[in-house]
Amino acid sequence: MRVKVRHSTEYTYDQAVSRGLQKIRLTPKNSGGQTVVSWHTGVEGGTKELSYTDQHNNLVELLSIAPGTRTVTIVCEGEVDTSDTAGIIGQHGGYAPLWYFRRSTPQTRAGPRVRQLVRDLGKDFDDDPSRLHALSALILDSVTYSTGTTDFATTAEQAIEAGQGVCQDHAHILIAAARLMGYPARYVSGYLMMDDRVDQDAGHAWAEVHVDGLGWVGFDVSNGVSPDPRYVRVATGLDYGEAAPISGIVYGGRNESMVVQLQVQQ
Repeated sequence: MRVKVRHSTEYTYDQAVSRGLQKIRLTPKNSGGQTVVSWHTGVEGGTKELSYTDQHNNLVELLSIAPGTRTVTIVCEGEVDTSDTAGIIGQHGGYAPLWYFRRSTPQTRAGPRVRQLVRDLGKDFDDDPSRLHALSALILDSVTYSTGTTDFATTAEQAIEAGQGVCQDHAHILIAAARLMGYPARYVSGYLMMDDRVDQDAGHAWAEVHVDGLGWVGFDVSNGVSPDPRYVRVATGLDYGEAAPISGIVYGGRNESMVVQLQVQQ
């Protein structure tokens, strides 16, 4: 399948920015199940200073914001060919060693609620994939998908306590539980082509777990499936912070507002 994406993010400030720097992780990867046909990221109101490949094989572009700027617009668009691999990405690559993905972070630390989830899951499974799919289903039963109830800083423990969250929270919970069970696990940011719409409010997120004999395998808790040809992988990391599409710091600008326009279609 060929998936076409156009993603625009506009930041507006009530007062002029004195200076700013942002990291952009918006370029999809050539990886198991997908090949980038064409891709371009453009910027208005800022300057691309340099780009590099980080420890996760993410293409990171550094954007500087000049003094006096009040509006910054970042637009990426392109086409990606995808195929059905049953969610299997394959063997590990990148500069970060596999053991690195067993590390917990503040957002993915396994506290008492994550530990209880793992106890409730039990151990009576034929293989690792069936165990992880059962974990994914248990998380969705425990944490209802609901927008507007959490934010980028919400931890796995907090989302379980609230009993609701979004795809980011589901991914963090699965990562925390998988690491507790001894699996390397990581966060994925990307896009999902929906069956009923082209225009979307935001990108998507899911988790990948490294399984012996298979390599990395994806699990989208929010939709109860492993990624299929509708999914486009963009960036990976230990948690949202290492895979965030746009992150950085701005000085001088006040009352930042953000408008996102996203279209994903075949």
